[in-house]
Amino acid sequence: MSPSPLNLAIIIGSTRKGRFGPVPANWFAEQARQHAGFEVDVVDLLDCALPVDIGHHGDDEHPAVSTLGSRLRKADAFVVVTPEYNHSFPAPLKAAIDYYNQEWNAKPVGFVSYGGMVGGQRAVEQLRQVFPEVHALTVRDTISFVNYWTLFDDNGSPKDAEGTGSAAKKLLDQLLWWGDALRTARQDTPYQP
Repeated sequence: MSPSPLNLAIIIGSTRKGRFGPVPANWFAEQARQHAGFEVDVVDLLDCALPVDIGHHGDDEHPAVSTLGSRLRKADAFVVVTPEYNHSFPAPLKAAIDYYNQEWNAKPVGFVSYGGMVGGQRAVEQLRQVFPEVHALTVRDTISFVNYWTLFDDNGSPKDAEGTGSAAKKLLDQLLWWGDALRTARQDTPYQP
């Protein structure tokens, strides 16, 4: 294992008014900070204010595109925090993926999802089809909050601290392994899609 920590970008995928995304994102960010091996950057797409019209890769001079691009480029691994809207993931998240290409290449992606009876898993399964197109690798395990509005206390912590903490550790362990292996591989041989 590499002695230097991995840069983990935790992306809040919803920008909708009244969204819940910051709650699980902040909880997971704290789990990652407590886990040895990560420097954490919470990327809130609401704050990024990406323009609606998407230019060609590398052609867009919009400052929001450049700023988010540098944060994604710095990351060695990602966790996408997503709800499920109409059996899919939010449009701002798709735009954020589509704006970039090399920033995602040869890096692992994990998921924390939330929703009703399936906890956002339909959104995750669709994202598993999207990320390979930008040459990112999705890890197997996810954290899924079914009927999320019943699962967190008033302080934004899961009521099942032990179970969710264990799930977070497992996901973070996978991201650390893949993130370290892929970072080493990218350093040894630059990735060419």
